[in-house]
Amino acid sequence: MRRGKKDLHSFSDILLRGQAELAGRLSQLGEYNAAEQNKIAQAIQEQKLAVLKIMDEKLLAVTKSVGEGLQQNAAKTSETLTDLRERLTKIDVAQQKISSLSEQVVSLQEVLSNKQARGAFGEIQLNDLVTSILPPSAYAFQVVLSNTKRADCVLTLPNPPGTIVIDAKFPLESYQALRQASGDREKIEAERFFRASVLKHIKDISEKYILAGETAESALMFLPSEAIYAELHANFTDVVEASYRAKVWIVSPTTLMATLNTIRAILKDSKMREMAGVIQKEVGVLVEDITRLDGRIDSLSRHFKQANEDVEGIKISSGKIGKRIQKIENIELGEAPEHQALPKLANDE
Repeated sequence: MRRGKKDLHSFSDILLRGQAELAGRLSQLGEYNAAEQNKIAQAIQEQKLAVLKIMDEKLLAVTKSVGEGLQQNAAKTSETLTDLRERLTKIDVAQQKISSLSEQVVSLQEVLSNKQARGAFGEIQLNDLVTSILPPSAYAFQVVLSNTKRADCVLTLPNPPGTIVIDAKFPLESYQALRQASGDREKIEAERFFRASVLKHIKDISEKYILAGETAESALMFLPSEAIYAELHANFTDVVEASYRAKVWIVSPTTLMATLNTIRAILKDSKMREMAGVIQKEVGVLVEDITRLDGRIDSLSRHFKQANEDVEGIKISSGKIGKRIQKIENIELGEAPEHQALPKLANDE
């Protein structure tokens, strides 16, 4: 019985010691867990700070990149808008020019629709070409000939060929009818109309402006349109040949310019030939003056030679006088007899 109580007390002691040891271990484990939790919390905090730092850096980089991109886009957008404004301004200017050109074209169509205005248009173009190439003495406008016919322009050239008349013609109506003809029949009628119009102009010029003894044997018909001139030479060679037979030369603005340049060269050559006689006469007078000058130079040379000889004689006499003065200075006063003459010089005359 006593042994049983003793064992019970021993077991209780062991149990108490075990509980105490377990409590100590639990306490150590709690401290260890607390330390580990602190380490984990610190590590988590450090990781959190590192992640936040990385996120801040990434966010800053993204913000910077987005800002730069926005600035670039803003700059490009501004440049695009500026370029667009410039282009719109140019388009507005071009549109204004087109509107002005359209008005001018309409005005030109209105001018060309009237025969008198159309004739004035050709005369003005003829005036501009002639005055820009030839000297004023070589042309005249609106000249009345002996047959009371008024010529648009008269070129004054030396004979041959003499005075050449230029008359401006503009068969626009017949040419427009030719260009607007659609069917074969309309085209044939338009060709007849165009051919008849040009042939009438050729006949009028031949009869009015080719006058024997007053003008040259030929005249010029000025067409102020390269298109009409090209149409004539391309499809109406019979009309061109008729103008050759009538001695009426058809010219366009381009060919008239070439013709006027040739005329200017002829006038220049004629002027040079006229001046050649004057130059020859002046050269003859110059030769006479040179011959007269040679005679006077010879005479002056003889005078210079005589003067040189006289100067040499003067030098000799001066030398003798100097020597005689020297001898007089060398004579001692009072020693020479009164009747004794001075010594005679070697070259004394």
